[in-house]
Amino acid sequence: MTKWVYSFGDGQAEGRASDRNLLGGKGANLAEMSSLGLPVPPGFTITTDVCTHYYANGRTYPPELEAQVEKALEEVGRIAGRRFGDPERLLLVSVRSGGRASMPGMMDTVLNLGLNDATVEALAADADDARFAYDSYRRFIQMYSDVVLGLDHEVFEEILADEKGRLGYDVDTEFSADDWRRILRLYKERVESELGEPFPQDPRKQLWGAIGAVFSSWMNPRAVTYRRLHDIPESWGTAVNVQAMVFGNMGETSATGVAFTRNPSTGEKALYGEFLVNAQGEDVVAGIRTPQSLTEAARLETGSDKPSLEKLMPEVFATFVKTAERLEAHYRDMQDLEFTIERGKLWMLQTRSGKRTTAAALKIAVDMANEGLISRAEAVCRIDPAALDQLLHPTIDPDAQRDMIAAGLPASPGAATGEIVFSPDEAEEMKARGIPVILVRVETSPEDIHGMHAAEGILTTRGGMTSHAAVVARGMGKPCVAGAGTIRVDYRAGTMSSLGRTFGKGDVITIDGSTGQVLAGKVPMRQPTLSGNFSTIMEWADAVRRMGVRANADTPTDARTARSFGAEGIGLCRTEHMFFDDDRILAMREMILSDTEEERRRALSKLLPMQRADFIELFEIMAGLPVTIRLLDPPLHEFLPKTEEEIAEVAAAMDVDPDRLRQRTETLHEFNPMLGHRGCRLAICYPEMAEMQARAIFEAAAEAARTTGAPVVPEIMVPLVGIAAEFTLVKAMIEKVGKEVLAEAGAEIDYLIGTMIELPRAALGAGEIAREAEFFSFGTNDLTQTTFGISRDDAGSFLEIYRQKGILEQDPFVSIDVEGVGALVRIGAERGRAVREAMKLGICGEHGGDPASIAFCEEVGLDYVSCSPFRVPIARLAAAQAACRGE
Repeated sequence: MTKWVYSFGDGQAEGRASDRNLLGGKGANLAEMSSLGLPVPPGFTITTDVCTHYYANGRTYPPELEAQVEKALEEVGRIAGRRFGDPERLLLVSVRSGGRASMPGMMDTVLNLGLNDATVEALAADADDARFAYDSYRRFIQMYSDVVLGLDHEVFEEILADEKGRLGYDVDTEFSADDWRRILRLYKERVESELGEPFPQDPRKQLWGAIGAVFSSWMNPRAVTYRRLHDIPESWGTAVNVQAMVFGNMGETSATGVAFTRNPSTGEKALYGEFLVNAQGEDVVAGIRTPQSLTEAARLETGSDKPSLEKLMPEVFATFVKTAERLEAHYRDMQDLEFTIERGKLWMLQTRSGKRTTAAALKIAVDMANEGLISRAEAVCRIDPAALDQLLHPTIDPDAQRDMIAAGLPASPGAATGEIVFSPDEAEEMKARGIPVILVRVETSPEDIHGMHAAEGILTTRGGMTSHAAVVARGMGKPCVAGAGTIRVDYRAGTMSSLGRTFGKGDVITIDGSTGQVLAGKVPMRQPTLSGNFSTIMEWADAVRRMGVRANADTPTDARTARSFGAEGIGLCRTEHMFFDDDRILAMREMILSDTEEERRRALSKLLPMQRADFIELFEIMAGLPVTIRLLDPPLHEFLPKTEEEIAEVAAAMDVDPDRLRQRTETLHEFNPMLGHRGCRLAICYPEMAEMQARAIFEAAAEAARTTGAPVVPEIMVPLVGIAAEFTLVKAMIEKVGKEVLAEAGAEIDYLIGTMIELPRAALGAGEIAREAEFFSFGTNDLTQTTFGISRDDAGSFLEIYRQKGILEQDPFVSIDVEGVGALVRIGAERGRAVREAMKLGICGEHGGDPASIAFCEEVGLDYVSCSPFRVPIARLAAAQAACRGE
C-alpha cells in the first residue's frame, strides 16, 4: 500500500530533511526538528504525491488516504494527550501548505481547526480563559470562511471595525470575553446570510475542507504568478501539514514570532526578528499590530519603547537562542524560524533556509566559509546567480538633497523612483506602458504579487520587517519601505498624505529601502561599487569555473563596462550596431542604396575610418583579450530611410534624384527581412562590404598591437552561414585582405576566422563547415527563431499563453530549449570537434547570461559563454556552479 501520510512528534519522525521532494520543505524540516529532539508540536504531513493525484484525478484523493489520516490524527492526539473532536480532551490543529520551494504567503493556512459551538466552551474551561477561547474561535471562523468557504475576510474586518468604533477600542486585545461572544454571533450570522447555510460544526468536515483548500491553493492566481516569477514547476505540487495547535494568544506569558539566525538584509551575524505578546502567527506577518524586537540591541536601534523578548521572557529567550544556533549549525545555513510561546513554553513551528537580499547572501556565504561551516565551493553555490542583478541596482547619491515626506522600516535595500500607483493592476498597466511606478499600499497581500513585480519599489503604511511586503520584495530584489505609519492612504481619492503634504496618483516619489526614507520627487542615483564580499565570491568562483566568460559589446562603453565586471574578452561585436548614430547612418544608407559597385565603394570609404577607429578602441580596452567581430549582418529594412526627409537627405549626399532613390528603397523591401538578404549573403553578393570590414579589422589590430604592445588576436565571425561553400568563399576574401594589410603594415597578427552557428542546417553540417572554420559561436537567439519558426519580436503575443497552458515551461528565448535548440548545439559541437579537435566553441545569444543555459553549455563542453555586460557577473558565478555540479 502506498504511504501517503508521514507522522512526526515526541522526538521521532517517519521522514527526514532529505525527503523534501515528498514532504515539502516545511514537512521535511518539521520531521528533522522532531528527530533532533526539539520542541515541535506533533503532527503529520500529507505528501506532495497526493497533490499530484488530486489534480490528475479530478480533484479526488487516493482511496487509502482517509484511513491513513485518521490513524495519524490519533497518534497526534496520543502524543498531545488529547483527542480531535473530543470536548473533554480537546485537540485543535493547524493545516498548512508546504511545497518543495518556499512560497511565503502564496498558499492557504487554517489555524484553530476543530473549534465549534461546543468545543469552544471546552477550550475555555481547559484553558481557564474564556476570552482566549472566543478569540481563537472568531479567528478560526474568519480564516476558515475566507480560505475554505470563499467568503472575503473583509466582511469580518468590517464587523470588527464597527465593534471597535462602538466600544471605543484601538486594538483587538482590548476586547473582553463577552465582546468576543457578541462578535462570534455576528460572524456566524453573516456566514449564514452570505452562504445560505450555517458555519460547519463537524470537526472532520472542517479538516477535509481545509486539506482540500490547501491543495486547491496550489493553483490559485497568486501562487501561479509566484511560481512563474521564480521558475517553480507546477508539477512539484504542495504537501499539507496538519499539526497540533499551540497558542501564543493565551495571555501575557504567551507570544508568537518570526526570526532569522542572521540579518536577512545585511547578513550580519546577529539574531533578527520580531514577536507579539498574546498573539497568533498570522498577526505578525499581517502587519495589523506593531511587533516588538527580539533582542535588546534591536530594540535600542529601532527606538521602540516596548520591551524585547530578551527582557520580557529571559529564560525562554535563552532557550530560543540556543535552538536557533543549533539549527543554523545543523543545516549549515541561515535559518528562518517561526515559534510560539504558550504560557512560558517554547514551541518551534518551522525552520527553513531564510530568504535574503543578495548583499546578505554574499556576506553570509563568505562568513560561513571563513567560519569553517561550509567550503568555498559551497559558498559559491549558495548564491543565486540571477539575484546578482540586485547589486547592479542604483542607490541614492549620498550627496543628493533629500526632501523627506515620511519614514518607515528599511525592509528591502536599494532605491527606486517612480510615479505613485495605489493598486497592483495600475502598476502592471503602467509597467506595460514603460512608466516606472512605486506601488503604495496600506499593506500588501499575496493577491498584490503581480503589481509588486511590475513596480520599481513598494511602500506600505503598515507592517514590519517580516511582513508580506518585506519578504516578497527582498525575494524579488526590489526596494521596499514598510510600516511608514505617518502616511495616510485614501484609495478612493487616490491620494497619500503625510506630515501635512498630499500626493496623488502620478506624482513622483523616491523610496530608499536601505534607510526607510520616502522622498518627494526624483532623486539622483549612484551605481554601487562591486567590491568586498562580491569580489571575494567572484574570486572563489573564478577559481573553480572551467568556461570563460566574455561579453557582447558593440561600443567602447559596453566594452569598458564588461571589463569592469570581469569579462575575459568580447564574444560578439555586432558591427551593424555601430552605425545607428546620426553621423554614421547616412553613410550606411548610401552604401545600402547604391546601385553600382562604384557607388558602394565610395560610401564604404566613408565607413572604413569609422570602423577602424571603433576596432582600435575595442582592442585597446580589451588589452590582449580575444575580440570576436561579426561581419555586417543587418536586416536591411532597419537602415532604409523611411520618411521623405530621410530620402531627400540621402539623395543629396549621393547626388541622385530622390525618385530614383525611392524606387531603389522599394526594390530592397523584403517580406521577411530576418530571413532575407543579410549575413554572409551580403558579403557574397557585395564582396566590397566584407573587404572593407576586413581591412578595418586588420588595420586596427596592427595599430592596437603597435600602440599597446599587447598581442591582439581578432576573431572574425562570418554570420548566417548555412552551407560550407558560403563560408569558404567569404573566408578567402578575408584572408586575401589580411595578407595585403599586414604586408602594408609590416605586422604579424594571429587571427581566427570562424562562423556563427545560427541555422539548423549549419548545426547539422558543422562537420563540413569545420574543415575551414577555426571557431564556432552558437548564436542561440537566431537558432531559436529558426528552429521554432518563431520571431522573438512577435512571440510575446502567444508565448505566455503557451506557458500558462503547459505547452512550454520556459520562454525559449530566455532559457535554452534543451531538447530542440540544445540538441542542435550538441550536434554542432560534436560534429565540429570530430573534424577539428581543438576547435574553440562558444555561445553568444542572450542565453549566455541565463544560469540554466550556462549549465547546459558546461555539459556540452563549450569553451566560453558571452552575454550582455551587466550579466557578466551572473555568468561567472553560474559557470562556476555548473563546474562544481559537473565534478
